[in-house]
Amino acid sequence: MGSFTSAGGRGILAADVDPATGALTVTGASDAVADPSFLALAPSGTTLYAVSETEEGAAAAFDVTGAAPRPLGAPVAVGGASPTHLSVASGHLLTAHYGSGSVGALPLAEDGTLRPVAALARHEGSGPVTDRQSAPHAHHVLPDPSGRWVVAVDLGTDSVHVHALDGAGGALRPHGETALRPGTGPRHLAFHPDGTYAYVLNELEPTLTVCRWDADAGVLRPLAETPVLPEGAARPSYPSEVVVAPDGRFLWAAVRGDDSLAVLALDRSGENATLVTTVPCGGHWPRDLALDPSGRRLYAANERSGDVTWFDLDEETGVPRRAGSLAAPAASCVIFG
Repeated sequence: MGSFTSAGGRGILAADVDPATGALTVTGASDAVADPSFLALAPSGTTLYAVSETEEGAAAAFDVTGAAPRPLGAPVAVGGASPTHLSVASGHLLTAHYGSGSVGALPLAEDGTLRPVAALARHEGSGPVTDRQSAPHAHHVLPDPSGRWVVAVDLGTDSVHVHALDGAGGALRPHGETALRPGTGPRHLAFHPDGTYAYVLNELEPTLTVCRWDADAGVLRPLAETPVLPEGAARPSYPSEVVVAPDGRFLWAAVRGDDSLAVLALDRSGENATLVTTVPCGGHWPRDLALDPSGRRLYAANERSGDVTWFDLDEETGVPRRAGSLAAPAASCVIFG
């Protein structure tokens, strides 16, 4: 679990999970890096990576084979300001820099440690919401399911950028950009399990944009928008994270302000999303969501109430039912190893 040390968080927390109840028990913590707001696990499962969401911008590697995360060397500069997200792809750590509107690639050494940034791709443009979109703000970066492309969601430009990653040299080559409706402020993206659809969660308007993804061509095509809040819900609200069920039947979105979890049903193709209901997130300001490996429980990192709350998921309806909570000041991220 990640948290904001500048707001009283303990940094990165490790916890055991009770497989019967989903309950979390903290086993250790590390504050070796400031504001580790987002985390990613190496394919080996033994190394954890964290961004340091600071003006300078850095990333750090940790050994997670013990009870507490152990730093693997000093933090490494990512080449951009205020990094908000990271992921692992083709032997590189990808980072999205909200402050400077760019994405970067840092090579990973054989032992999992980070090497200096090898490539940066800077976005260009702006949007109509002047106080939030005066410049590019890359918020999310991840490989597509085929592993051929790097997809970056930019809140400031109302668009999703597609890059090609050179797995040998680390170069990021811009491939294309998909424009979304102006002023929606796209924040995060999740792919359907079959890899043919992508769901972009918008922050500046509480909507989800359903897109078709062509992995052969590396092209994203918007199809439709659907609300993640019912009529009359609290405003303003700022959706933050989206996750899709492993079987592709449901999608869940966290919504700050309304402090809710939205449940959307997906049709058999994955092309159509319908809002089913919303439930309270169990705290205040849900910044992140994660499914446990079984896909039967959903965990919400509630930043301002300082907790991680977990929910059992109804197999038939997808509706979450609150099952427990763990105190975690300034919680920002949850991942499973």
